[in-house]
Amino acid sequence: MPESMDNIALQAHEGSVAAIIQILNQQLASRGVRTRAIFEDGVLQLLCEASQPEHLEEDSLIKEIKGILEAIAPRNIRRVNINSRIVREQQLLWLEEINRDPEHQVLWSREITLARPNIFKQLFKKSSYQQLANNRKADRKQDFSKISSRPWKKEKKSIPLWMGILGGVGSTIIILGGAWLIQDWWRLSSKQSSPPIASAVSKANDDFAKAVFLAEEAAKDGQKAQTAAQWLDLAAKWQKASDLMAQIPPEDTRYNTAQARVKQYRENSEITLQQAQNRRSPPTSP
Repeated sequence: MPESMDNIALQAHEGSVAAIIQILNQQLASRGVRTRAIFEDGVLQLLCEASQPEHLEEDSLIKEIKGILEAIAPRNIRRVNINSRIVREQQLLWLEEINRDPEHQVLWSREITLARPNIFKQLFKKSSYQQLANNRKADRKQDFSKISSRPWKKEKKSIPLWMGILGGVGSTIIILGGAWLIQDWWRLSSKQSSPPIASAVSKANDDFAKAVFLAEEAAKDGQKAQTAAQWLDLAAKWQKASDLMAQIPPEDTRYNTAQARVKQYRENSEITLQQAQNRRSPPTSP
């Protein structure tokens, strides 16, 4: 029993070279072009043959092949090397012959890179092919049930492809929406159930974050400070960062880290203050 085009499209999307060639040959039949292919070293090596050179016009043929392959979006295939020649007797080792003597074996050869579809197209295509796979499994089970089931057992109807796609996309939206609602509910309930604790934690987080921000800013500015005023400003930033770290409460999990940084930032403040004093001009003698 011949396979349906849906199954062939699914196999091509999964990377089957035979399925890809079948689709290409069907799409290019009106041009009088037949194709063969080998997947080697991460590149799909494609051979296009026709009886007349005009059937193998380079730009238009490459454009058409690129469009077909990007619509298939074969898994793990991005690079495609397209070779063309006048049709000849069947060669099992045609790629070796082309590599051995490309100048006399092909009319032209060009490598292309397939564009990746955007995220929405990827999701839609993935849902489509997943539904095709599910339908194929359902059809197999249905065929088996026709043979082995009892006469009174009802057959399952396969779900139309468009309904499956909409169902898959709808389920994804519902799951994401539910996750966001749960996250918002959790935040609100946390704030309402223990306002004093939430406030204390939030303040501690702010103080710690502010201290780290000031310290990073001071360290960055210290690389280009030159004047006494600039060093004084750095000393004030280090001291402020130290004071903020000192406000982290003992119940905070970062308390020990904060205490270590209180000392470190204070020492940095003293060092930069000394730099400021060293850059002050000495008093002029009367």
